[in-house]
Amino acid sequence: MTVVQVVGERVSKGDAIVDYEDKVFDDIQAETGEKAYIFMHTVPFEGSVGLVNMLTATRVRRKGFDTSIVLFGPGSLMASASRGFPTVGDEAFPGALGYNKQLQTFMNEGGKVYACRFSAAMLYGMREVDMMEGVKPINPLDVLDAQLTARREGALVMQTWTV
Repeated sequence: MTVVQVVGERVSKGDAIVDYEDKVFDDIQAETGEKAYIFMHTVPFEGSVGLVNMLTATRVRRKGFDTSIVLFGPGSLMASASRGFPTVGDEAFPGALGYNKQLQTFMNEGGKVYACRFSAAMLYGMREVDMMEGVKPINPLDVLDAQLTARREGALVMQTWTV
């Protein structure tokens, strides 16, 4: 039997285990009128992609970009206002409403959120009235036109597709 020897000392709460100060790229801020679109076709709660993209969208917004999130396919479910247990709005465990809270933070800071009404209704039975206040339901044809608008505007575009 091989004996493995552990090297180093146990870390303690508050210890840094990597260099958080070494930043390689410039801290870019938006120039006047710059826009960003974050398109998400991702299954909520099936991985970190949706939450990471919302955190990134919030950071892009804080850098001064006029930022929009476009939810389509299963991503539309991230805008649900009817989530919670045992009742709507209750968090059954810490982080259970993380998507809703991050979308709300994003909107509170001036970000715009659009959700495809086709995927919400046809695929998941979610009505427009079931979407979070402030989320704008859009026609499924708007998903492509939002991308074409972003292209014409020379906007930063991020796209995530997961199935």
